Amino acid sequence: MNRKLVDKLCCPFDKSDLKIQVIQETEYQEIIEGLLTCESCQRYFPIIYGIPIMTPDEYREKSLELPNLERWGLEIDTKTNSFKIAGPKTTKELK
Repeated sequence: MNRKLVDKLCCPFDKSDLKIQVIQETEYQEIIEGLLTCESCQRYFPIIYGIPIMTPDEYREKSLELPNLERWGLEIDTKTNSFKIAGPKTTKELK
């Protein structure tokens, strides 16, 4: 995902601005891994293999996202279908 596109994205639920934490990017500012978060509704949208996962909650598969999120050090509530950051870590504290 091109870093320049981040300014054009908004939360698909409440249309708020998204914050980005880049985990891995190329020398050409292509984001390979990262996390988009909405401060308003606390939802997260991972960027995996350069693709932001921004589909509605009912179409997302938490088990596919979980390995990356855990590797990044995020605590995710696995008991619910919620796609909100559950733990005290902020995106500034990602690995």
